[in-house]
Amino acid sequence: MAKSHSFDYNALLERARQALPEELSSESRWEVPELDLLYEGRTTIIRNWRDIVDTLRRDRTHVMSYLLRELGTAGDGDEDRVVFNGKLTLQQIQDKMDAYVHTYVICSECHRPDTHMTKDGRTTLLKCDACGAHKPVRARRKAG
Repeated sequence: MAKSHSFDYNALLERARQALPEELSSESRWEVPELDLLYEGRTTIIRNWRDIVDTLRRDRTHVMSYLLRELGTAGDGDEDRVVFNGKLTLQQIQDKMDAYVHTYVICSECHRPDTHMTKDGRTTLLKCDACGAHKPVRARRKAG
């Protein structure tokens, strides 16, 4: 016959948490780089564009067209930077970047950034590599 062991759940849980590497137990392992803006006359330039889209792991043109549409301005960009017509504040651009990340990058189930976008017919799906969830992407608008 097998011996029955008495285990304290909380003690075992704490032991397991201590055995985890720091980067797995930390919630802030992924961060979008801060916007590095430059103003030249009546234009606003994001100088660290490459770092931002590489961190997001999204197509540069997709992110740029989203920002242009949401900011209601024209602009142009290349691999390293994006130029917007007009003087835009850091807060205006940051708010739109946060909305993009919330809609097109972060998984709605596990809240991790380990996602990629795929097409299923005419529907764009956000598939999570961490938890396996997949949901259609819908632009989530804030009221007011």
